[in-house]
Amino acid sequence: MNKRDTMLSLIHGTASPEYIPAAFFLHFDNAYHRGQAAIEKHLEFFHATGMDFVKIQYEQQFPPSTPIRKPEDWAHAPLCSEEFFEETIQVVEGLVKAAKSEALVIMTLYSPFMWAAHLGDITGHLQENPEAAKKGLEIMTGNVVTLVRGCKRVGVDGFYASSQGGEAFRFQDPSVFQKYIKPTDLSVWEELSSCSCNILHICDYERGYDDLSPFLDYPGHVVNSSLQVGDRTLSPRDLSQRFGRPFMGGMERKGVLATGNSEAIRQSTTEVLAQAPERFILAADCTVPSDTPWANLKTAIETAHQNLKE
Repeated sequence: MNKRDTMLSLIHGTASPEYIPAAFFLHFDNAYHRGQAAIEKHLEFFHATGMDFVKIQYEQQFPPSTPIRKPEDWAHAPLCSEEFFEETIQVVEGLVKAAKSEALVIMTLYSPFMWAAHLGDITGHLQENPEAAKKGLEIMTGNVVTLVRGCKRVGVDGFYASSQGGEAFRFQDPSVFQKYIKPTDLSVWEELSSCSCNILHICDYERGYDDLSPFLDYPGHVVNSSLQVGDRTLSPRDLSQRFGRPFMGGMERKGVLATGNSEAIRQSTTEVLAQAPERFILAADCTVPSDTPWANLKTAIETAHQNLKE
């Protein structure tokens, strides 16, 4: 099996992969955010690290907006056409043409809440006047769905779809997430349902979660999250069992991957693999720092690949 077949067999359970797949992601310099330069840098990273699918970073600027200073301003948030996303869709199309025969091509997808957080104080506004702020989330949902449709049109295999808003620090009242944020996530997931590989990324890039139960019913063929939940450290096997699907992760983005030598990386990777479920993808809990040596990521990936299935 090539990398594409290996991933699809793991996701859909058609056969047991012969080795443990792995993938890590980082942001490239500004010079590689668009056009042919972006396509070539993604391919260079994919081949240099030996990772098992192509994951495309979303690097496009968020749309210009009139100032959003109060909840009522969200009614005037920008609604984007597919033309707005053309530079991103062109990168997706180029990578689909270059790599789809060899590996799955997966697009990064920020959630409507994350989009809104780049335009205004959506957290504060949801607490101050949630019904008014809800309009902004609805507009952002439309923007995300438009991007999804453009990427699907040019042949992307699926999405690495992030969710934020349910972190422990975000809202004192957890019903805000359940009532206003989660429905927008699920609306996007409806549009993803026809894809062959979608990864649910429970993003704790700022701070973590005390409870992952709000995400248990999210779709996604694979789940990716931190192992740290509140004051508990779970294993990849624990999380795979809890979500009832393959787990992707196991390593901290700012830990040994970013700072360790090859021996320490191999040892840490081996320890993670010992706690892995049968259907597992070695990865970090989120995007690793941009200055992480590619050789470090290659070492971790090679260690996973050498851990052959019996």
